[in-house]
Amino acid sequence: MDIPPRPLIESAVLVPLFRGPDAAWRMVFIRRSAGGPHGGHIAFPGGKQDPEDRSLRDTALREAREEIGLPPDHVDRIEPLPPMDTRTSGFRIHPFLGLIRRPAAWQPSAREVDAVLEIGLEALTAPDARGETMRQFEGWTRPERVPYIEVEAGRIWGATYRILDALLPRLGGTDWLD
Repeated sequence: MDIPPRPLIESAVLVPLFRGPDAAWRMVFIRRSAGGPHGGHIAFPGGKQDPEDRSLRDTALREAREEIGLPPDHVDRIEPLPPMDTRTSGFRIHPFLGLIRRPAAWQPSAREVDAVLEIGLEALTAPDARGETMRQFEGWTRPERVPYIEVEAGRIWGATYRILDALLPRLGGTDWLD
């Protein structure tokens, strides 16, 4: 008997982008707190849609406020990016690119966030930062190649990598960074 696939959980992430004091562009990531299926991972602030969220955009803004203390009024421009499904945890992620004004200090959620990371676009796009490793996950029939971006803070892989892989080439060819 075939078991029908379970419905995906709707979620959203904010991809915060700002110009640092040195005029270089930086993205804001979090390192998730230990525990759970995503413990220790480098990710964008985000999570599942709550019933009180009017839209997935609101979900991304709420999660960024809860996880890193980014006030919604510090997001000056926001653009939806193509949604993607996770391969192992059952989420459909709706990313939103946000041009932000960095607050004076990040306020990470003690329960959910181990660290707030500001990573320069230069580090994310460096050709020698890209690599692959073989990984075996529960439910996969065999190990598969998993691409990643290696930065000083660690490896960015999985859904966060896939968001970046689609987004980074677009940033160089748009007026978004003007």
